[in-house]
This record gives sequence, structure tokens and C-alpha cells, in this order.
Amino acid sequence: MKKIVLSLLISSCFAWLASAQISQDTLAQLDSAFGPQSFFEGHLSGFMLYDLESKQVIFEKNSHLYQIPASTAKLLTLYGALQVLQDSTQTLRYQSFGDTLKIWGLGDPSWKYKNFYQPDFQKIFANHSVVQFSDANLLSPALGYAWQWDDYYFDYAPERSSLPIYGNLVQLEKVGDSLKLFPNFFQANIQISSHNLKELERDFHKNTFYFNPSTFLGQEKYLPFLVEPELVTELASQATGKTWIYKSDSLPAVHQHWRGAPLSPLLKEMMLFSDNFIAEQVLLMISDKLFQALDSDRAIDYLLKTSLSDLPDRPKWVDGSGLSRHNLITPRSLVRVVEKLQELLPQEHFEEYLAIGGKSGTLKNTFQAAEPYIFAKTGSMTASYSLAGLVKSKSGKTYAFAFMNSNFPFSVAVVRKEVEKVMVQVRDRF
Repeated sequence: MKKIVLSLLISSCFAWLASAQISQDTLAQLDSAFGPQSFFEGHLSGFMLYDLESKQVIFEKNSHLYQIPASTAKLLTLYGALQVLQDSTQTLRYQSFGDTLKIWGLGDPSWKYKNFYQPDFQKIFANHSVVQFSDANLLSPALGYAWQWDDYYFDYAPERSSLPIYGNLVQLEKVGDSLKLFPNFFQANIQISSHNLKELERDFHKNTFYFNPSTFLGQEKYLPFLVEPELVTELASQATGKTWIYKSDSLPAVHQHWRGAPLSPLLKEMMLFSDNFIAEQVLLMISDKLFQALDSDRAIDYLLKTSLSDLPDRPKWVDGSGLSRHNLITPRSLVRVVEKLQELLPQEHFEEYLAIGGKSGTLKNTFQAAEPYIFAKTGSMTASYSLAGLVKSKSGKTYAFAFMNSNFPFSVAVVRKEVEKVMVQVRDRF
């Protein structure tokens, strides 16, 4: 007992010494950045700086107030993935019946998407001439709760599905006065429009695409397609050279399970480049691993009740990507997620999942410095900008932090510049 008490006293002493090294003048200057007449006084903002070594809060301002996290919600998705999925994707559950293979997709987003390692489907399909596909295990809707209705126009919001292919996106390329779509299956679905369309647009209810050659700008290179079972079987048949049929059979108790691709490259793309599609599919894979059903809500509820139950304030967490404005979290809970990731992974490994100021990912063109000091996940949407991760000071310390801003009447770029001023102050003086 004496040894335990002594150990606690020594730990407390070290914590006090760590905070004591930061002068009151330094803390006062940081506090003034959030005080009356400051930029951050004009809208909802919250900040926390946390010493990972001493486990002490160095500074906080409104860290208990809930805000929209936008894509910093992916920090929660990352933690859940590392805890539940570990090193591989959930790809297929299947049964073999002679020349027919029955399959259920598990949400793996890697098939013909970007330059990811491709699951070796021939390894599973080789001895079968017919593939019978079912999506009866998919319980979540194609679009997330409270996503904006017009998100379906944009490549940042493809539909969620059990067996995605091509990232559930159509790729487009202007060739002269015409437009070329890939996969070319969609080429016949283009209709010429006389409306003033700057980009290719899709009918909300079907895979019909509208194109005006005289007004087309071609700034958008991808457009989500409407995921339908018959479409999936057609695209998959072309991709594999097998006959695919759709039949909505329930997943039987007895079946085989295949994990087809490494997980880490997907998670890095999700984090560094804020890939919403991957984030949503990762949450589906977590659900399959836990419950053998693709149910994002159930996966979130499980994570909040188990490995994320120790957050200071229970988040309102509704999707994997942060696209929904119904997501809410406090800065101090985001800091705790960062700390939990730091505890789960060696620091150099954790940093591989974070964008680096001036060097990589969504921070490549911001927070630039001769020596990188910001390693973080960004999150932004109209009137909302957040940043959470690690900041390295010139004194050699590494701190966890979360900086959240909401309800401002100007561009995200304006807020980002003011956030950078504060983080430079942390780097230089802490």
C-alpha cells in the first residue's frame, strides 16, 4: 500500500512539474485568443490542449460544448475499425452448391476502387460458373441519416452498399463535344439536355444522366450511381466473366467467411484524404464482424457502449463519415479519442493515419512550416470547421488537441487562418 501511495504521489508530482513549466503569462496569452473582442468570441468555438505524458489538461475553452464534428467523426470510425476489424477487410460470406456460389457482400469498398489491393475473387469464384448474390444482410439505407438531399450529385457521397464496385461511382471524361462514361455500361444512359447544366447530372430515382455539351464545364470527374441489385450483378458479371444472378436470400447460420484485402491502406485513405465512402463502408464491415449484418446504427451503439464508453461526453454519432449535421461531439471527447488511439498504436504508427501540415492529405496546403508540427484530422462543412489530433511544440512536447468552430458567417478558409495562429502559438510557447 505504501508503494502504491508513493507511486501516486510521484505521478502527481511529475504532472504538476509538467504544467508548472508553462508560465502563467503563456497561458494568459492563449486565453486572450478566445477572450472578449477576439475572433473566436464571435461564434461558437471550443478548444482543448492535453498533455499526453502527464495526462493533464493544459488549457481548455468551452471544451464541454457539443458541436458538429464533420469529418473529425472519422476518428471514432478509425478507432472502431482498429478495435474490431484489426488488419483485414470483411469481404464475403458464402456457400457453395455445385457450380453455384451463393454470396453476401460485407461492405468491403476496395473492389475496383482507386488503386487499392484487389480481393482475389477468382480464388473464391474459380470452380463456379454461376454466382448468386444477395444483399438481404444490408439493413442500413443507401444514404445516411440527415445527409443533404442533393449530396447524391457529388463524388463525396456515394451510396452505401453490401458489395460496392468502382466505389459506386461513374467516371466521366469529355472527348470533344461528347462525354465518355466508365464503366461503359452507363454510356447508353446519357440524355442530351437543353438546360443550363454545368456538370453531368443524374436523375434522383434512376441511372439516367443529363448532359448539355454547350454549357458543360467538366470540373467533376465522378458522379455516384444509383445502386440496384440488378446493376450490381451486371457490373460484377462483366468484371468477373461469370454469370451473376440476384436472389434476396437471408444469410444462413452455416456458411464460410472470406476477408479479402488489407485494411490499413483503406483506413489511411479514409483519414488522410477524408474519404467518406470508405468511412461508411468501414462502419458496415464493423457491423458485419460483430453481428453478421450490415447495420451502421447498431455498430455505433455497440462502440459507444463498449470501447468508447469512457468518453467524457457521450457523442451523438449517426454515420461513419461525418456527412450528417446530426453528429455532435465535444472537444474534450475528441481529445479522449485521440488519446485512446495514441494508447492503441505506437505514436509513429498513429501519425501515419493523420494528415501532416504542409506535407500530406487534407493539410498539404495549410499549416506549413519548415518542421511539421500539426498531425491531425480535419473536418469542414458550411459554417463548421474542426481540427483534432497531435501538435508538436518546439520544446519537444507532443500534445493532443481538438479545436472546433461552428455557426460562423464567413468562409472556412477565414476560420482556418485564425486557428493556425493559435496553433502556431502553441507550437512556439508550449
